Amino acid sequence: MSVAENIARIQEKIRTAAARAGRDPEEITLMAVSKTFPAECIREAYQAGIRHFGENRVQEFAGKVDSLRDLEDARWHMIGHLQTNKAAKAAELFHAVDSVDSLKLAEKLNDSAQKLGKKRAVLIEVNVGGEAAKNGMPTDSPELDRLLCAAPQLDHLEIRGLMTIPPFSEDPQWALPFFRKLRELRDQIAARKLPGVRMEVLSMGMSHDFEVAIEEGSTCVRVGTAIFGERTVAL
Repeated sequence: MSVAENIARIQEKIRTAAARAGRDPEEITLMAVSKTFPAECIREAYQAGIRHFGENRVQEFAGKVDSLRDLEDARWHMIGHLQTNKAAKAAELFHAVDSVDSLKLAEKLNDSAQKLGKKRAVLIEVNVGGEAAKNGMPTDSPELDRLLCAAPQLDHLEIRGLMTIPPFSEDPQWALPFFRKLRELRDQIAARKLPGVRMEVLSMGMSHDFEVAIEEGSTCVRVGTAIFGERTVAL
């Protein structure tokens, strides 16, 4: 199937999953994860209605961005692990960084955004499964609390919510408790009504488990393979 046909099929699944959960599908963003795919594929997804795109590497996206500048209402998200020494370039290239996993990184992004005279949206990445090989803050991390409390000083960042990648399983239902854990953490943070912290975004769910994520409250699903096909480039 074509990229447009894949997107239409996924959007129908989003509507169905939202209906099961009694939710409005319009509150769920479909993000196309375009890492390793060329600009031509991104353009095809854009023409099919996608406006949010996720990339994993600063350097890779830097090689694509010039050929995509005419897509003026596209929104570019950094969703991979970001080293602090690449924060300035990320703030320049991306509208949002959805993988902030330390106060130090948030401070670097804030400084870089300030120099650009822009604001950048960010999500805090949470390691809900406690996996040593994955990035993100543990749910009980003191660092998470420090970052949230520092929000008023990060005046060029908009902390908009949380993101996670649960432990992988072929069975999508296996991810359900991890998605629920992130939603509950979001609700706990929102209840604190911390200044400068908006908990409106729950970015969770990928190609194989986004329907389960929607039923647990996801507001942004990150889909790559189901849109563009299998990747042939090693990550």
